[in-house]
Amino acid sequence: MAEETLKYASLLPEKKRNKVSRSTELAELPSGDAGRKLKMRLGRGKGTGKGKTSGRGQKGQKSRAGYSMTPGFEGGQMPLHRRLPKRGFSSPDPKSYQTINLWVLEKSGLSGELGGAELQKKGLVADGSQLIKILGTGDIKSKVSLKVDAVSASAKQKIEAAGGSVEIRTAADRRELKKKKAGA
Repeated sequence: MAEETLKYASLLPEKKRNKVSRSTELAELPSGDAGRKLKMRLGRGKGTGKGKTSGRGQKGQKSRAGYSMTPGFEGGQMPLHRRLPKRGFSSPDPKSYQTINLWVLEKSGLSGELGGAELQKKGLVADGSQLIKILGTGDIKSKVSLKVDAVSASAKQKIEAAGGSVEIRTAADRRELKKKKAGA
């Protein structure tokens, strides 16, 4: 005969478990208003917890109806945004260039005549019809003829030393490029 080993847990009475019963009958679902929380009714006696001052504290401007404070108002004191001095400048016509360094041109292996469309096809700029500027970081050995909107002095010097040239394109050139892009 096999011996039965008794454990303390086996001596304890079985735990009663509450069985979860779920019904999917539409008739047992609560009505539409059952899930809505009622709005707190203010000023309806001490027993509600929102009686007398209706949760607005004591007296004063903030306890009155129609109160609204202007942002930055400091009770008549000179507000902080007027006490501090003005600094900086925001250009009414800001220009943001897509920049390309010389080492990127050299690494991409481009040579010959390059404009906005060619640079866009190679993935060096996002939009060839927008402003493009060449910067002088790195060296270039290939002979390139660039047609861009701006070029740094060091980049121009390095390109010309390699036998290339840089032409600054006009706004009319950019408009023409945009028309070609829209037509294609």
